[in-house]
Amino acid sequence: MLYIVATPIGNLSDITFRALETLKKADLILCEDTRVTSKLLFKYKIEVPLDSYHHKSGENKVRRIIDKIKKGENIAMVCDGGTPGISDPGGRLVERVLKEVPRVKVTPIPGPCAAITAASICGFPMEKFVFMGFPPQKKKRKRFFEKVLSSSSPVIFYESPHRIIKTLEEISEMEEREIFILREATKLYERTYRGSIKEVLKEIEKEKIKGEFTVILKNG
Repeated sequence: MLYIVATPIGNLSDITFRALETLKKADLILCEDTRVTSKLLFKYKIEVPLDSYHHKSGENKVRRIIDKIKKGENIAMVCDGGTPGISDPGGRLVERVLKEVPRVKVTPIPGPCAAITAASICGFPMEKFVFMGFPPQKKKRKRFFEKVLSSSSPVIFYESPHRIIKTLEEISEMEEREIFILREATKLYERTYRGSIKEVLKEIEKEKIKGEFTVILKNG
C-alpha cells in the first residue's frame, strides 16, 4: 500500500492522529529532506526508516520504490510540509506507481495544506478558485501572470522569499489588484498582508524577508 500523508506546514502539533498511526506502521517513509522529516519523527518517537524522494530523484530511485511496493511493503510518502502531490514531485510518483502496480491501493491521509489554510482566512469569496503552484523562475513568467490576472476566480500560488518582491513588482506593473498573502503559516512568526499589491509590497519591503509565501489574488 502507498499512503500519501499530509504533515504540518509549520507547527508540529498540527499532525493528525491518523497520520501518526500511519507513519508508525509503515515499512518505509519517503520524504523530500530526511533532516526535516527526522524532526517530526523524533518529536513523536517514530522509528521507521527514511529515504529521500524529491524533484531530483532519478529512475533508479523510482524503480527501487516500486520494487518495494511490489514486494508488499507499506510505503508512506510525506513532503517537507503540507500535502504531497500539491506543487511537489509526489504526484509523479503516484502516477508511476498506479501505472506499474495497478493493484496497489493509494490511500490519502488528509491534513494541512498551505493553499487551503490561506484560503480560509483571506476574506475573499472562495467558492471557486484556481491554484497555480509556483511561478516559473525565469522563462514564461509574464505568461504565467497573464493567466493569473485573466482568471475570473481568485488565484492561489506559492512564492519563495527570494522572489516575492520581484513577483509582486511584475504583477503590479501589469495590473493593480487586491491581494492577500500568508507568510510562515502556523509558525511562530506567522504574518498576513492585505490590501492592494503596491500597499502589500511596501509592507514586505520594510521587513526581513523569510519563509514561504502563499499568495491569493482577488479576481472576478
